[in-house]
Amino acid sequence: MTRWHQGDLSELSGAPDSLAALPYEASVDAALARIATFDPARYARTRNALTGHVSTLSPYITHGLISLVDVLRQVDARHALPVPHKFVYELGWRAYFRHVWQQRGAGILQDLHAGPLPSHAYQVEVPADVREARSGLAVIDCAVRELYTVGTLHNHARMWLASYLVHLRKVHWRAGADWLYSHLLDGDMASNHLSWQWVAGTGSHKPYLFNAENVARYAPAAWQCPGSVLDTSYAALEAIAFSDLKFPPAPGTHAEGVAEPALLTAPPDFCGASAPDSAHVAGCDVWLVHPWCLGCAPANLPANTRVIGVYLADFHRDWPWTAQRWQFVSTAMKTIAPICWHGDVSDITAALKTARSVRTVAEPHLAPWLGHFATCEAPASLFPAVQGPCASFSQWWRAATAGFTNASELIARQGG
Repeated sequence: MTRWHQGDLSELSGAPDSLAALPYEASVDAALARIATFDPARYARTRNALTGHVSTLSPYITHGLISLVDVLRQVDARHALPVPHKFVYELGWRAYFRHVWQQRGAGILQDLHAGPLPSHAYQVEVPADVREARSGLAVIDCAVRELYTVGTLHNHARMWLASYLVHLRKVHWRAGADWLYSHLLDGDMASNHLSWQWVAGTGSHKPYLFNAENVARYAPAAWQCPGSVLDTSYAALEAIAFSDLKFPPAPGTHAEGVAEPALLTAPPDFCGASAPDSAHVAGCDVWLVHPWCLGCAPANLPANTRVIGVYLADFHRDWPWTAQRWQFVSTAMKTIAPICWHGDVSDITAALKTARSVRTVAEPHLAPWLGHFATCEAPASLFPAVQGPCASFSQWWRAATAGFTNASELIARQGG
């Protein structure tokens, strides 16, 4: 079964009592501690279950505290892995989605090809009953509650939520993808939006469907939904997906639900961000830290390099975050950048003109703007670059892993 890669890397049961009790400590050491307890053999056996063993690394990878190279190097040092291992495949999915993003750019935000129904057949907003966890289907309402509380979801929960919205409620995948991305602690545009396209059938050969039996097999009792619209055959669900039949909230839906967390287009006060100020960088070599490169600074920086964190207003006006994600990012950023800026690309560009040099890590989320004020360096790449578009993950995987037998060989490409 094709994977929604982030879920396998991120699922974590449990709930924080408050933002101060965020279940993901925002540090490189915390990521390494998770790797130290990760068992890839157990992962391969149990990863499909919501209570199965997964790495919970996705927020750290998304925000650059640790790279795919770092992850595989640490895991392989404890458990020597062949390249065709389920965990290496999972890292491959993340790299593949980034490959598609590089090839198609903003095209990943549009249908890659026609789906079961024309676009106009779908709603353009996620229904309030789903957003408030009162759809009446336990599997959906439990998923939404977990999303809001923890900031991540298991692979299966993401797939179920997407499939329900697109195929039973007839919500356009882009509306669902934007909504889910805005609440994910580990939201990655390529992985999230292309996974929604895979579920919707606009990025795959057929729509992804699930039924009550599938939920019963992989989810705890509280998530299960016998006797519901999902308690039917896959043939019946496929017929629904290709029809204009739309299912309302389940009978008996309760009016009470949960409040959807607010989305913030600017860093909250606890982030400690200030307006760009040229006095901070005049005559200095500068290393820019943005929300997707929160790991250690390069070892080859000139002496006395000034490290500055940046939140780009141009991006966050279109893609707001929850306070939970702002806290995770700002906590990590403040450990490596004593000064953090928030501003438009024009303000940041003007402030950095007084610097002697400005470097950062390239990042597709910020690609329209970073080049205006910084020299962008390529991040570490676990897999060799594959030239040209690939019609499928399988095609990309064959090209990216040709000639490699063991994970150590992939790692050695980086001098590891």
